[in-house]
Amino acid sequence: MRAMLPCGPHRPVRPPPGPVAKAARMTSVLVVAHSLISAIVILFILLHSGKDAGLSGALGVGAGGGAHGGSSAIVERNLDRFTVVATVAFFVTTYLLARTL
Repeated sequence: MRAMLPCGPHRPVRPPPGPVAKAARMTSVLVVAHSLISAIVILFILLHSGKDAGLSGALGVGAGGGAHGGSSAIVERNLDRFTVVATVAFFVTTYLLARTL
């Protein structure tokens, strides 16, 4: 015969998660976000064209252009913006991780 769980008011109720469980969950989310953002920052930095054209030269980002730099200048400018945003997000997650740990 199978054991039955108690029903009604006698059934045990799980208590809400305490501050330790919430902090552990927040730390886990921050570590995952921090790892993803760090990989994105590394990717954006490697895509920048430098002295030797970097990876952006291999992908065709720094190729050619018109009198004012053409579309490659626009791509570089947008890449700069994305890199700055990703770097700020990296520093924010670093700060939040330092506060929670």
